[in-house]
Amino acid sequence: MSSKLEELQALLAPVVVALGYECWGIEFSAQGRHSMLRVYIDKEGGVLVDDCAIVSRQISGVLDVEDPISVEYTLEVSSPGMERPLFTLEQFAKFAGEQVKIKLRSPFEGRRNFQGLLRGVEEQDVVVHVDDHEFLLPIDMIDKANIIPSFD
Repeated sequence: MSSKLEELQALLAPVVVALGYECWGIEFSAQGRHSMLRVYIDKEGGVLVDDCAIVSRQISGVLDVEDPISVEYTLEVSSPGMERPLFTLEQFAKFAGEQVKIKLRSPFEGRRNFQGLLRGVEEQDVVVHVDDHEFLLPIDMIDKANIIPSFD
């Protein structure tokens, strides 16, 4: 996790939790005038549009006061949705048995993209079964990971 993401997590997660939600994860992509700060929230029973609005107002106030982002950006507060992103080892462990799509920051054993069955975690590695092979992917190499929804 980058230092900017760590700073944003430390600043915003307590605000989300104080409002009664789980801070599922934070994404920040700095691309000049098209920069995006996305905060995923969750709660028992699911997240409604009103929940996102409540959290967005509170976070906006904190961001205005603390001003941790020097560029113009868009704030988006969202539920994790069906293609739930995974950020932490705990989240990967919780969703063991699900199909996942994982993109790495740099190649691992010659590839950056993995799609297969999430087996769980071992120490600091995410275990994924792809094409009859089991890969142990270091959590700090994962750029993006999502659950692949099943409609059985």
